[in-house]
Amino acid sequence: MADPTPDTWRRVDAYLTETLVGHDPGLEQAVDAQNDAGLPAIEVAPVNGKLLHLIARMSGARRVLEIGTLGAYSTIWLARGIPAGGQVVTIEAEPLNAELARANLDRAGVGDKVEIRLGRAADVLPTLEGGDPFDLVFIDADKESNTIYLDWAARLGRPGTVVMVDNTVRGGEVANPATENPQIIGVQRGLEMLGRDPRFDATALQTLDAKGYDGIAIALVV
Repeated sequence: MADPTPDTWRRVDAYLTETLVGHDPGLEQAVDAQNDAGLPAIEVAPVNGKLLHLIARMSGARRVLEIGTLGAYSTIWLARGIPAGGQVVTIEAEPLNAELARANLDRAGVGDKVEIRLGRAADVLPTLEGGDPFDLVFIDADKESNTIYLDWAARLGRPGTVVMVDNTVRGGEVANPATENPQIIGVQRGLEMLGRDPRFDATALQTLDAKGYDGIAIALVV
C-alpha cells in the first residue's frame, strides 16, 4: 500500500464528511461567519467535530470544559452532544472572537447550554474551582500552555473524566527532538505529561483530514 498523498487524504476526508457528517446550516454558517470576520481557519475538521460530539454522548457528559473557543464551531458540536440541562463552559481570550462565538451559538440553537468565559485560560481556570467537576475537557488553545491546561483538566475533573487535546502531531514535527518551535515544544511537553503523570491514562492518534496532517490525544483521568 502506498503512502497517502495530500490529494488522497483530502479526497477521503471529503468522502467521509459527506457520508458520515453531511451538511448542517448551523455549523456551516458558523464557519462562514468566522471566515468573514477574518479569523484563522483553525477550527476542527467536520469529522473531528463529529468525534467530539460522539465522545460527549458516549461518555454521558453533562458538564464540558472547552479551552479555546474561536468561532464556536467545536463548541456547537459539544453542546449538541450533551443533554438538556447540561452545560459547556468555553474559555476565549479574544473579545471579538467571543462576540462572534456567542452569535454563532445562538444561531445554532445551543446558546442556552453554553457559558463563554472571557480571558486568558490560565487566569480563568482557577476561578472554576469549587464547582461541579467536568465530565469532558477539550483543549484547543495555545500549545505552549498545554501542560497548564492538562493540570487544570485533572484538577477540575474527576476519575473517569475524558480529556482530549487537539493538534498533537503538527505535521510530524512533534517527533523532532531538535525543534526550537515553542508550539511544538509545548505539544511535546503535554504529551510527555500525559505519559508520566499518574492522574492520566492516555494515547494519541495521527489524523489526515481537511486540515492536513495532525493528531489528537485522548486521556482518562484515573
